[in-house]
Amino acid sequence: MKIVFLGTSGSSPTKERSLSSVALEHEGEIFLFDCGEGTQRQMMINSLSISKVRAIFLSHIHGDHTLGLAGLMRTLGLNRRTAPLQIFIPKPHIAGIKALMGFDGAKMPYPVTITGIKSGIIYKGKGFTISAFKLEHELETYGFAFKEDDKLRFIKAKATKAGLKGAMFSEIQKKGSLSVSGRIIKLKDITTREAGRKVVYATDTRPTRSAVTAAAGADLLIHEATYASEWISLAKERKHSTSEEAATVAKKAGAKRLLLTHISARYKDTKVLLSDARKIFKNTEVATDGKVIEL
Repeated sequence: MKIVFLGTSGSSPTKERSLSSVALEHEGEIFLFDCGEGTQRQMMINSLSISKVRAIFLSHIHGDHTLGLAGLMRTLGLNRRTAPLQIFIPKPHIAGIKALMGFDGAKMPYPVTITGIKSGIIYKGKGFTISAFKLEHELETYGFAFKEDDKLRFIKAKATKAGLKGAMFSEIQKKGSLSVSGRIIKLKDITTREAGRKVVYATDTRPTRSAVTAAAGADLLIHEATYASEWISLAKERKHSTSEEAATVAKKAGAKRLLLTHISARYKDTKVLLSDARKIFKNTEVATDGKVIEL
């Protein structure tokens, strides 16, 4: 699994930061979380094939999270894409996103499905799910949690001692138990459950209980940190978070790692954001455009 930060600026771009978008590549497929202006070019710069995009998850309709969609979709058409593309956006914003997609009357040579988001699992892939959870912003906004299915792992020493070999391994997985040399061997006694990896994306939002719940035990939490703590009043007014608040969410959730994104254009130097956050949650970094994380 690879996570690539394509745009990490909040509201407006800077020379160093493009607008919000994160690509998650899993088993050869790419899932985009938000699609700010210039997303397709950022993908090219970071050697990500736009043809591998299977679904796009838009947290809300604000332009800094959606305006890159129109260009990306047209380039896919020019590249003669035929594979379906799924787009997820809060239900109240469906009409707006349809207007963005069709403003020039362009015809897409591939099927496009737009689905209104609701809390809970909204996408099922091979060996993983993507869930949505409600956030607190100026308009209806959702965060997303990518979670691999848990996997059963055989405990080699126990399986060998029990006499399992060859096709017996697949048979006991199907049946749950197996008779070996007159003994009943139970699957649960020779396996351990390995938790699937989890990545959570939350922006634009005030800190919320729903984000804490969604990010419980996450391998990676990507959370907006538009402002440093000195601007807490502005954060509350505009329904955003400070880096300190993002770190508190990570701490409460028991996340393993926190990446701060959606950084206000006022911060050319992000040391203050990082310092504020690390006082609460040490394993914090500030995301930059092009940053790659492999899990």
